[in-house]
Amino acid sequence: MPGAHREAQRCADALVALGRRGDGAGASELGFIGLLIGDDRDVPGFLAGSLGPVADYDERRGTALVRTLEAYFGAGGSLARTAQELHIHVNTVSQRLDRIGRLLGEDWQSPDRALELQLALRLHRLR
Repeated sequence: MPGAHREAQRCADALVALGRRGDGAGASELGFIGLLIGDDRDVPGFLAGSLGPVADYDERRGTALVRTLEAYFGAGGSLARTAQELHIHVNTVSQRLDRIGRLLGEDWQSPDRALELQLALRLHRLR
């Protein structure tokens, strides 16, 4: 019980710091922040929740969407630099990013979500 109480308090503190006073969420629902403050540090769960749909698609279809996402963020969101890095046409980058958007949801490029995805990509690479 004491461990659960400490984690609940850390989650409540994180929600307040995020401007979500009055909301409720467990560590597993706080994305990478939950990964940092939670007791169990569920890296596989975090990866599945944030990057899973793209990685699963790549595995099923033999595509390179994860690599495209890494290159896109590495290029600062530049389509031309991403295409150059991957040695593909800019239109191909656009098509892949559209597919990523359909898999991850429209908000995948929002600052908070992009940060979470970049962290997930680094953890994915380390695994």
